[in-house]
Amino acid sequence: MGKIFISAGHGGFEGSFRDLSEVTGGAMETAELAATRDLVIAELRSRGISISIPSDDLNLSETIAWINARATSQDVALSLQIDIANASELRGTTGYYITNNALRKRQAEILTSALTKRVPEIINRGAKADTIAGIGSLSFCRQISVPSILLELVFSNNSQDKLLMQTRRRDYAIGIADGLQAWINETATTIPVYSPSNRPTNIKPVTHPEININLNGQSYEEKGILVSGNVFVPADLVDRLGFALNQIPLNCRLRYQGIVYVQAIALRELNTSVSWDSNTRTLYLKTIFKVFTGQIDQIMGVGNASEVQMLMFLKNNNEAVLTKYSDLPHIYREEAEIEGVNHDIAFCQMCIETGFLRFVKGIEPEQNNFASLGAAASSHTNGVGASFTDQRTGVRAHIQQLKAYASNAPLFQPLVAPRFNLVARGIAPVLHQLTGRWTIDPLYDRKILSLIRRLYESAGIF
Repeated sequence: MGKIFISAGHGGFEGSFRDLSEVTGGAMETAELAATRDLVIAELRSRGISISIPSDDLNLSETIAWINARATSQDVALSLQIDIANASELRGTTGYYITNNALRKRQAEILTSALTKRVPEIINRGAKADTIAGIGSLSFCRQISVPSILLELVFSNNSQDKLLMQTRRRDYAIGIADGLQAWINETATTIPVYSPSNRPTNIKPVTHPEININLNGQSYEEKGILVSGNVFVPADLVDRLGFALNQIPLNCRLRYQGIVYVQAIALRELNTSVSWDSNTRTLYLKTIFKVFTGQIDQIMGVGNASEVQMLMFLKNNNEAVLTKYSDLPHIYREEAEIEGVNHDIAFCQMCIETGFLRFVKGIEPEQNNFASLGAAASSHTNGVGASFTDQRTGVRAHIQQLKAYASNAPLFQPLVAPRFNLVARGIAPVLHQLTGRWTIDPLYDRKILSLIRRLYESAGIF
């Protein structure tokens, strides 16, 4: 049997819309996680299970490197996290796994089920693919060389959940330990372990199953491999597609039988559609799209998603808002087209800024402020941010502010954006140039691009 690596709070949670620059109570969260982790460790050790714990002083990338340097094929890794929600009423525990990995999904479900079985008062939010994270992936799920899962225990701004973990911490620990024991036992039964005295003389080196690769509808001449449920493709394929291999982290590569392979899901960050058919053991890669992905981050341009596709995307992420905001996709497309702004970018930025219209950052729905627009200093507003008379005016202000940053062209609609004339016109035509200007979140552009990819995938554009 292998060992379990347990990380608690390293690097924070890269969740859907968590803005680390605005989160308070970090020390409290760290202490809560450490206290829970320590009980989990004690429980596992009492059962004779080997544990390894990275230092609390390490950041996320250092933690991943520390684990990879010590991990063997029989080990597993778990990250314990506490998140903060856009809405204080959100509750429950979630296991995050690397997307398109059915095995890891089931293992994440084992963890959440074991925890909620021990503490039935917890809402089981189930297993979720890491693509719903703000930047479209979770490093802990993707860059660790052994099977890894991120377990979100509670939402820290939900007083009910927080009190439950504080008063039932030992039950939390036992539930997590039960899930981890089931996971590591399962891993041990699939990987044979031999001692020096009973090691067979004819034992073969570890081999990984081959998988088929379908590239743009055609069978690729070389095979990929399946490692711990994750698909890897030859690095030469990445070069042949014209992608820069150095954009893929070294943690997502391995050498096998004299060939370097890269984790297929890492290609998604290079605007490649990645899907997996477990029945035929075929990886489908698509780089030829109905849209030109080279301009996906250009603020001025034409959007690709239809109003219906945007509406369905909104419904899938927050169905409750459709009664009030069913016309919003139409308004965004119309207002953006008038000013020559890419409505896909504007719409997805709205989803980021409002948390899919749950509204955050102190802005109220009645303000019709869909992009956290600030009011001009001379307006002496008593609220947080600017307010607009109706949804269309709020969308128009958003579009105008994007145009102010991205273009020197004049407006075609009457000016409603309160800070339009305070922007150095045309200073940020590309999405990444908004980072540090629209917000101080260093991952701001990556979050918007990740959401655009999710929109395109749901719409069949990617």
